[in-house]
Amino acid sequence: MPTGDVSIDPDFGFSLPPKDEVYNSIEGLIYHFEVTMPNRGMNPPVGEAYVATESPNGELGYYIVSDGNRTPYRVRTRPPSLINYSIFSKLIEGHMLSDAPAILGSINIIAGELDR
Repeated sequence: MPTGDVSIDPDFGFSLPPKDEVYNSIEGLIYHFEVTMPNRGMNPPVGEAYVATESPNGELGYYIVSDGNRTPYRVRTRPPSLINYSIFSKLIEGHMLSDAPAILGSINIIAGELDR
């Protein structure tokens, strides 16, 4: 997490305007298209950032590396089920094979998150 002051004011230079502003004002509509059109929009600063958010199954993390271009150099997602599943081999040690589905069900794995 970067150090320094934190601003909670919405900076519309780095986000899309609210939908009611897009639908009800020409300025909002123009800004929406300027941000989303190719060869326009924002250029994030050079550097890297990791942001973690809380999800129902654990910590959901995003790692982004920027080289200053409009598209990120690298983006990685760290889903909570991937981390939870990594302990599965230790959990089933010493148990019978028939216990494996019950142990797997107890850690609430979402299979779509394991596609790595």
